[in-house]
Amino acid sequence: MAHLHTPTDPEAAAAVSVAGLTKSFGKVAAVDGVSFDIARGEVFGLLGPNGAGKTTTISILCTLLRPGAGRATVEGCDLRAEPAAVRRHVGLVFQETTLDLDLTARENLRFHTRLYKIDRHAERIDDSLELVGLADRQNDLVKTFSGGMKRRLEIARSMLHQPSVLFLDEPTLGLDPEARERIWEHLQRLKSSGRVTIVLTTHYMEEADLLCDRIAIMNDGRVVALDTPAELKRAVGGDIITIKMGDGGLDDADLESLAGNGQIRVERASPRELRLTVRDSERHLFDVIRYFQHHDVEGIAIERASLNDVFLHFAGRTLQAAAE
Repeated sequence: MAHLHTPTDPEAAAAVSVAGLTKSFGKVAAVDGVSFDIARGEVFGLLGPNGAGKTTTISILCTLLRPGAGRATVEGCDLRAEPAAVRRHVGLVFQETTLDLDLTARENLRFHTRLYKIDRHAERIDDSLELVGLADRQNDLVKTFSGGMKRRLEIARSMLHQPSVLFLDEPTLGLDPEARERIWEHLQRLKSSGRVTIVLTTHYMEEADLLCDRIAIMNDGRVVALDTPAELKRAVGGDIITIKMGDGGLDDADLESLAGNGQIRVERASPRELRLTVRDSERHLFDVIRYFQHHDVEGIAIERASLNDVFLHFAGRTLQAAAE
């Protein structure tokens, strides 16, 4: 398992705390002893293949499912003992759209404020629509909206009661790349506001890398790795530097010398091509270039470790395969 990174700021109390959480459906353990803390204001990602336990974990933390065992709190409120208090603190955007398509955007939000008995509803609706960039479409029927606009409206609706923890279950699932990037922009704006802790599940590597402060990778109901995106990528072994040699090449003694400091793993991909696995390539790239300055080199390329590599390492498959 990767190094478990925990926020060290003593004043950043956990917005969500999970200890030994389990949930079974018959003989299948959907969530199996999951533990983590999420700091207030953090964006925390849950990655995993279908059936890994991500949605079940979120459903438990939103009080939609009762845990089988373990303990969890949201803003200090115990899931079992204080479910109503937990619900007041959380907002949730489901995978599937739950908007009324025959109402306008504003009417959808007004209906929600009535259900939650929200005071100053007009002001709250204005703020939420502005937050997601839909103020100019507030009087249009939702059935005329694109998929991305509907997701943005659902995020606006989830924020009406001013939750301190927002759960997003696959918030950009099925959207085209342009719509997905618009959602990312609005989530980044929400993150920058410091108003809310965000917990999201996703299959999109770019989404997790861009938005998340930390990521937990789940597989078979367990957390198999938890750390920052940068540390998770370092954990899989480092970046790849490919050296394309000219006619001179390198002999075996040269290769042993290059790998002598223990920070670089060298393999000969072909007679004229070397692959160097390097931890922290930015730090060691100068040493590599200096080593080859008197050799016949035709080209150097760097391939950074990605979250897809991390996922393959810990879950045994790529993110794309996990979504299928």
